[in-house]
Amino acid sequence: MTAESKRGWAVFLDRDGTLIREVGYLRRVEQIELLPQVPAALRLLREHGFKLVVVTNQSAVARGWLSEQDLSNIHGALNAALAQRGARLDGIYYCPHHPTEGTGPFRMDCCCRKPKAGMIERASVELGLIPTQSYVVGDQKTDIELADRIGATALLIRGEQAAAAKDMTGVPIVADLWHAALWIVEHKSRPQKVGA
Repeated sequence: MTAESKRGWAVFLDRDGTLIREVGYLRRVEQIELLPQVPAALRLLREHGFKLVVVTNQSAVARGWLSEQDLSNIHGALNAALAQRGARLDGIYYCPHHPTEGTGPFRMDCCCRKPKAGMIERASVELGLIPTQSYVVGDQKTDIELADRIGATALLIRGEQAAAAKDMTGVPIVADLWHAALWIVEHKSRPQKVGA
C-alpha cells in the first residue's frame, strides 16, 4: 500500500448535476451525459492522492421506476464512459430507499439516504477512508448537510439550489467539478495549523 493510499483522503461525489447532467430521475443508460471536464477533474484529484467515491440517493428504485439491476447497468455505463476518457471511480454507493414514497422493502426510513451518513460510513470501512480528511462535492443542500455530519469539507456546484444553500452555509460555490477539483487540490496543499 502506498503512502498516498494510506492517507484516507477521499472526494465524495454526488452523481446527478455533479458528474452527469441532471435529467430528473435518470432511468436509462441513454440518458447519461458526462458534464464538461469531469474526466479531467477526476484525473487531477486522483493524481493528488484522492479516492473518488460517488454517493447518490436513488429513490427511483423505491418508487418502482427502475430496478437495482437497471441502476447497476447505468452505473456500469457511467464507469465505462469515464474509463474511455482515462478516469475512474473507486466506488459507487447508492441509497434506493425513500421514507414515504413507493411500496415494498425500499419504502423505509433508512440510515443511508443523504444527508444521513450511511453510504459514507460503509465506503469508509470498505475503502479505508477518513471522512474528516475528505471532501463532499454536490449540487444539493443535502450534500452540504452530509459533509457537516461527517466533518468533511463541502463544496457546492453552482445550480438551482446554490444561492439558497450559500446563504445558509457559507460553503464555497464553484462552477463545476473541474473548479471544485482545483479548489480541493489548492486547499489540501495549504499547511495545516497544529492543534486546529
